[in-house]
Amino acid sequence: MSEKVTGKAFDLKIFLRLIKYAREYRTLFILASISAISISGLAIWRPEILMDTIDIYMIGLDKEGLLNYVLLMLYVLIGEVLLQFAFIYIVNWMGQHIIRNLREELFKHVLHFKMSYLNNSSVGTLVTRVVSDIETIASFFGQGLFLIVSDILKMGVILFIMFYKNWQLTLICISVLPVLIYATKIFQKSIKSAFQQVRNQVSALNSFVQERVTGMKIVQLFVREETEYKNFKKVNNLHKKAHIRTVWYYSIFYPIAEVLSSIAIGLLVWYGGLQTALSSTATIGEIIGFIMLSEMLYRPLRQIADKFITLQMGLVSADRVFKLLDTKENIQDTGSITDELEGNIKFENISFSYKKDELVLNNISFEAKKGETIALVGPTGAGKSTIIQLLNRFYEADSGNIYMDNIKIEEFQLETFRKQVTVVLQDVFLFSDSILNNITLKSKNISKQDVINAAKEIGIHEFIMSLPGDYDYNVKERGAMLSAGQRQLLSFLRAYVSNPKILIMDEATSSIDTHSEQMIQFATNKITKGRTSIIIAHRLSTIKKADKILVMDKGQIVEIGSHKELLLIENGMYKELYKKQYIEA
Repeated sequence: MSEKVTGKAFDLKIFLRLIKYAREYRTLFILASISAISISGLAIWRPEILMDTIDIYMIGLDKEGLLNYVLLMLYVLIGEVLLQFAFIYIVNWMGQHIIRNLREELFKHVLHFKMSYLNNSSVGTLVTRVVSDIETIASFFGQGLFLIVSDILKMGVILFIMFYKNWQLTLICISVLPVLIYATKIFQKSIKSAFQQVRNQVSALNSFVQERVTGMKIVQLFVREETEYKNFKKVNNLHKKAHIRTVWYYSIFYPIAEVLSSIAIGLLVWYGGLQTALSSTATIGEIIGFIMLSEMLYRPLRQIADKFITLQMGLVSADRVFKLLDTKENIQDTGSITDELEGNIKFENISFSYKKDELVLNNISFEAKKGETIALVGPTGAGKSTIIQLLNRFYEADSGNIYMDNIKIEEFQLETFRKQVTVVLQDVFLFSDSILNNITLKSKNISKQDVINAAKEIGIHEFIMSLPGDYDYNVKERGAMLSAGQRQLLSFLRAYVSNPKILIMDEATSSIDTHSEQMIQFATNKITKGRTSIIIAHRLSTIKKADKILVMDKGQIVEIGSHKELLLIENGMYKELYKKQYIEA
């Protein structure tokens, strides 16, 4: 995700792409445009009424006419207020609906990213894109685009009326306009660059805080509180500096804009006063009306810069969101087969590397027939977990093929395929929700009674019932209210109720107590029965009954056989592992 600053004050390509999202609401788009035009018309009518009121009725002492014109101005003000209400409500309603659709599209896109992309991306940055950047785009519609259009219309109509009324006073009034426009242009370009830095620092701050809060246990265990606080101060200081840069540009531009508009009014009063006194070419009503019109002309121009910044903020955020949407890091789901799996697995000459020229798997081949339990053992880094990643299509092999029931896994529809393959991971992830929802993942096809029956079958119903609220117990974020063993038991239940054709267990008993291991061993025997299972384990006691054990080392299968067969291999790796775990103990 690039953070490059384009340097353009306005990016038409991104603007047009963003506007496409408003097509669905074209009727509201038209209503907002009509409201903007109507507001412009009513806004310039007030100075016109004021001029006539002063020149005709106040100077002429026409009390009845004066009252009528005051009432007319009141009606115009009420109409303007009602139109402003309608305009602001419509554009903000439309803006919120557009970003809802855009956020849904973005989140759906992120849901299908490859694990390789997610592993190399900052969670805080992705959260910033989906939440903060999308919200900034809302202001593009609600406080940027339509208000700018409304202000431009208003300024255009005001200039037309001013030239029509008195072209000389108009020229005096707009004499400082070129300077203000030039200053506005410089301000817009500078503030876009500054805002880009603000967004970058917001993203960096989100990432920093998210990582430290998630890893707070490590921070406290290694007494890194003071160090991380100092690091946070540095990141926070960069965030502050980025914001101060925007404040600096604001503090320069607004005083300049105020001074220039005041100079215009001063010149208007000076010249208009001379005209009134010497030649009577301008009336008092005209001068007062022109002062009001000049205020109405320069106020939107000052504000339009601010609104243009809001527009630019939306475009910068849209650019970042579109870059994420354009990221092609999805697993290609081109398969069409939706048949139910039998459970026959075949790896044929599979090689894979996370980094180029650094093989993790080197020409791996093996088979697992329907209903068999295959165990993978070996030292850390041997490639065991990578086999699981490839089988689930989180990654794709560099060479070779993986077959399911003698069909390449790429030919299966991804959703159908993954529904029939369930993984029990070592690091169990639980959402901040009830046990029931964590087991069913809110699937409509799994009832509470199904979960209870499954829990009884694998022997963990009593454990769940011992918790306050039993199946409705909220485990909090990442299952913080449960022990590692309890979380693991719930992951087994989640796997069991999904009734998969293929079960994969990745180091499921590597970090739990003996009691939990006994419960998990019982659960393992229950859920592996009758289905193809692949088990990765450090504890060899959990895989003695496996039909086949693959011993891996440095990305290759070095031994293969049953538990008894492998123990007969003289100086074999499995035999050495067995000795270390049991005989020496």
